[in-house]
Amino acid sequence: MRWIVAIEFTAEQYVDDVLNGEQIACRWVRLACERHRRDLETGHERGLTFDEKAARLAVAFFGLLRHSKGEWAGQPVHLEPWQQFWLWVLFGWKRADGTRRFRTTYLEVARKNGKSTLAAGIGLLLTAVDGEPGAEVYTAATKRDQARITHQEAIRMVRQSPELRRELRLFRDNVNNPKTFSKFEPLGKDADSTHGLNVHGVIADELHAWKGRDLWDVLETATSARRQPLMVAITTAGFDRQSLCWQLHDYTEKVLAGIIEDDTFFGLIFTLDGEEKDADGNVMRPADDWEDEAVWVKANPNVHVSKKIDDIQRKAERARNMPAALNAFLRLEMNLWTQASERWVDPARWRACSAAPGAHYSHQHRGLVTDDHVLTWDKHPDLILALFEERLHGRRCYGALDLSSNTDISCWLMLFPPEAEDEPYWVLPRFFIPEDNIEARVKRDRVPYDAWQRAGLLVATPGNVIDYDFIVAQIDQDAHGYDVAEIGFDRWGATKIQTTLMNVGGADWVVPIGQGFASMSPPMKELEKLILGGQLGHGGHPILAWMADNLVAVADPAGNLKPDKANSREKIDGMVALIMSVDRATREGGGESMYEHEGLLIL
Repeated sequence: MRWIVAIEFTAEQYVDDVLNGEQIACRWVRLACERHRRDLETGHERGLTFDEKAARLAVAFFGLLRHSKGEWAGQPVHLEPWQQFWLWVLFGWKRADGTRRFRTTYLEVARKNGKSTLAAGIGLLLTAVDGEPGAEVYTAATKRDQARITHQEAIRMVRQSPELRRELRLFRDNVNNPKTFSKFEPLGKDADSTHGLNVHGVIADELHAWKGRDLWDVLETATSARRQPLMVAITTAGFDRQSLCWQLHDYTEKVLAGIIEDDTFFGLIFTLDGEEKDADGNVMRPADDWEDEAVWVKANPNVHVSKKIDDIQRKAERARNMPAALNAFLRLEMNLWTQASERWVDPARWRACSAAPGAHYSHQHRGLVTDDHVLTWDKHPDLILALFEERLHGRRCYGALDLSSNTDISCWLMLFPPEAEDEPYWVLPRFFIPEDNIEARVKRDRVPYDAWQRAGLLVATPGNVIDYDFIVAQIDQDAHGYDVAEIGFDRWGATKIQTTLMNVGGADWVVPIGQGFASMSPPMKELEKLILGGQLGHGGHPILAWMADNLVAVADPAGNLKPDKANSREKIDGMVALIMSVDRATREGGGESMYEHEGLLIL
C-alpha cells in the first residue's frame, strides 16, 4: 500500500513536555515517558532498538482514517500528542530479530478520550499494513454484540477512506485483506467456538466489563504460532478488583514502577495521582483533589478536544451533591477505581425536599411551616399527613408497590406529578408490617417501628405475616380518593396480588417492572435529578427518610444503577417503590419511557 499523508509527529515532543513539567501528567504517564527515554539510552544492551520508520508508519496510518460520528464526522483523524506517544512506543520498539518488542499493551483512560478510535484504528493497521500473512485480528468481548461496537467503527472508517477501500474488502462482520489473506472480525465468548484460532491481534475494548479471564487466556494462547502478535486492552477504570482488568492495571503499575521487568509489556494509565509517601510513611505529596479542574487533564488528555470541559464541570457539580454520582464521576471521568456499591442519597439534599402541599420546610424549626403553625413529625404526624391527603385529593398519580417477604415491611406509594410550574412531585407513602413481630424487631434492629405505628405512619396487620388484603384494601381506598393512573410493581413474587389488583382496576392498571439495571437505572437517574433540583416533595416522612439514608446503589461497568438490597444498611422498600413510581410518571400516558428514545447502554 502506498499513500501520502501530511503528519506532524509530536510523540517525542510530548515526552519532553511531560518530563520537563510543561505537560501536566500523572505519575504513571511520567514513568512511561522515563522508561522510553531510558530504553533509548540502554535498550541496546538487551537487544532492543527503536525503529523510527516503523513508529512513523503507525502514526501516519491513522491519517488515512476519518471520524464517523459527532462534530468531526467525515473529517480525518488527528492524533493528539499523547495518542501519538502510545502508538510511537508500541510500534517503534523492536527486538534483535526485527519483530515487535511489545506483545501486550494496556491503555487506561477516562471516557470520551478517543479510545474507540484508537482501538478500531489499530485493528485496521494490523490487518492492512502489518505484513502478516493470513493475519487473524479480532475485536473481542464477552458478548459478540459488544465486540461489534468497535468493529463497526472500523468498518465505517474503511468506507470513508479511499485508500483503504482500494485495499480492503468489507463483508458483514468482516474486514478482509485479499493481498495477505488477512481478516478482521468481532469475536465474543458466546461464539460457536473460540478454539482453533490463529491469532495475530486482539483488540479488547472496555476490558473492565469483562467477566472472568477465560476468553483472554484462550486468545493469548492462540497467538503462539505468530511472529509478532499483539494483545491490546483499552479501557476505563472499573471497580472489580478480582477482575482481569484490575490484574492488568496492577501489572502496569508494577512494570512502570520498576518492580517487575517485562520488555514485552507496555502499559499507560491516565488518572489522578494518589497520595505519595516516603519509605518511613511520611506524606511526600497529597492526593490530587478531584474538584481541582487543573488536574482533570491527567485523566482526560483529550480535554478541550473530544472531551468537553463544560460536560466534566456539569458532572462534577452533580457529584458534589449526590454520593452515588461521585463514584460514577470518579471512575468514568477521573479514571479512578472505585467500589461498585455506594450510598446513594445525600441526607442534606433529601432534607431540602421536605416540603408538603401548603407548607415549606424550615431548617431552623426542623419542621413544616404553614400559614398558622409549625408542624413536626414527632408532634403532628396526623396534621402533616392531612396536608398531603386533603390537598392532593382527586389528583392524578402513579403508584408503586414493593412487597417484602411476608414477615417484613412493605410499601405502597403514590407519586403526584406537578400541576403548576413551581410545584414539585409530591410523594405519599404507606407502610405495612406484621403486628406480632414488631416488639422483637424494635429490640433486634433498634428501629422505632412501634413509635411509627402509634403515629399512624405504619400499619400493623394482624398475625406474624403481612396480610396482603390490608394492602389491597388501602390501594382500593386510595383509588377512590385519587386518580391512580398505574401501579408499578416488582414482577417477581407478586402474582397473587397482581391478579387481585387487576380485578380492582383492570388489566392495564398494574405494570410489572424489572429490578435490573435496564429497568431501574433510568428512573433512578431521573429521581436523582428531582432530588438535586429540589423538585421532590416528601414532607420529611420519617420512614421514607430512614430508607433513603439506607439506600446503597450498585453500578455496572457502563455506569447504570440499581438499588443494592444486599448491601443497603437496612430496609429500602419505600425507595424502591419511589423509583418504580418515577418510572411510571416519566412515561407519557403510560407509554414508552423517555429513555427508550434516548437509549441506554447495557454492557
